[in-house]
Amino acid sequence: MTMTMMTMMMVSWSAFLQICWILMQSDLNSFLWTIKRDPPSYLYGTIHVPYTRVWDFIPQNSKQAFQESSVVYFELELTDPSTISALSRCQLLPAGQNLQDVLPPELYLRLKTHLEYVRLMLPSWMTPDQRGKGLYAEYLFNAIAGNWERKRPVWVMLMVNSLTEADIKTRGVPVLDLYLAQEAERMKKQTGAVEKVEEQCSPLNTLDFSQVIFALNQTLLQQESVRAGSLQVPYTTEHLITHYNCGDLHSIISHDTAQVPNFNNVTLRPSDQVTAQQIDSYFRRELIYKRNERMGRRVTALLQEQPHKTFFFAFGAGHFLGNNSVIDVLRREGYEVEHTPAGQPLHRRSGWRSADPADTDAALQPFLHHSRHHELQLLEGLELLEKVEHKLKKKHRRNKLKKQRQFNDLWVRMEDSVTAEAPPPLIHIINGYITVQTHPQEHERANHDRTFSGSSSRTGPALSALAVCVQMLRLLL
Repeated sequence: MTMTMMTMMMVSWSAFLQICWILMQSDLNSFLWTIKRDPPSYLYGTIHVPYTRVWDFIPQNSKQAFQESSVVYFELELTDPSTISALSRCQLLPAGQNLQDVLPPELYLRLKTHLEYVRLMLPSWMTPDQRGKGLYAEYLFNAIAGNWERKRPVWVMLMVNSLTEADIKTRGVPVLDLYLAQEAERMKKQTGAVEKVEEQCSPLNTLDFSQVIFALNQTLLQQESVRAGSLQVPYTTEHLITHYNCGDLHSIISHDTAQVPNFNNVTLRPSDQVTAQQIDSYFRRELIYKRNERMGRRVTALLQEQPHKTFFFAFGAGHFLGNNSVIDVLRREGYEVEHTPAGQPLHRRSGWRSADPADTDAALQPFLHHSRHHELQLLEGLELLEKVEHKLKKKHRRNKLKKQRQFNDLWVRMEDSVTAEAPPPLIHIINGYITVQTHPQEHERANHDRTFSGSSSRTGPALSALAVCVQMLRLLL
């Protein structure tokens, strides 16, 4: 093969690899907005579900924006023990009171019966993966519903709403915002919060008591109907995940933002529909609009106080969508905010250059992510593409190779590097969400693998595009 032909082939392979990467990013959602200033800052919309269910669908430029930011702010400081303690305290009734003392007897009995049903069903709801991580049913029930008789009725209503089979199966993995908080802490980024615990708790705790009773009763009625098989829940966590991964949230994301159910439906009596509408309006005003205004003002203040820092603000996606959003507040203050689609390069600081890998302080750290089946496929595929390009360059440097390598030799078998059984996991409870953390040596191994892709339970667009590329490689090699 002539040098000219080799050069043309190398150019073709480089272009091919770029096309493959573009394909893997083009269909992903994007909940990233860029605040155009020098340096730029970013707004990112999260969702309150296990991060592994959405990670595959988060574009690379969103992950890159997180990594390149020196300061990361959340709604609350999720890794701060005092925050978790304050969240627990705000849910409790005044000293000396129990739930039985404040609820109507019939409603209390129905609640107790339903929670006993959940406790008995939990073993059958749990997944083999959860049991493999060291979780067991009684432990999980106590982590979520423990001390329920001391909680305020509004928080019990939210707890009952989340005690479903679908939601139980998701416990054991950090939700997306918590995972980002843990990663920011691990990467030694400056972190903070734009809200205080009492600011989130107060609107719930000050809801009219008669409306709280109505909400708890409606929530129990729905769960009782599901148990009886006479009702199928109109939307579930699975629906929310699908909408998020497809970038099509509309009004459903507001439920995740406020983390309260929608009580208004056509099956209610006219008088009950009025009450339900009043509750929905109250939550929308207090938990979305007022919070958006407050959060937007605090984002503005931080940008003004630290003009030379690159911020990454990770809030519930609903805070950036619809009317009176955080983005609207920033634009009123004179900031130019634009949506950043998947695959679009990030804005750079004036004179910015890529970090020198030799500069360990400046080099980007990879996310720590637990490998699963699809993640292994994607990572092996990327390594395959890199090795193919390396092979062609090596062929160019040498006039010929003594032996043509076989296609299968290009694969990197990640399981070969695991020679010892992993130690048992460390289990933590954070505000009712169970987090299973591997030991430091497991994190080091994941860090070495430099894994940026996710582990959704189904094959994502990125993996589908990669499969096309791999099939083409098999034909061309």
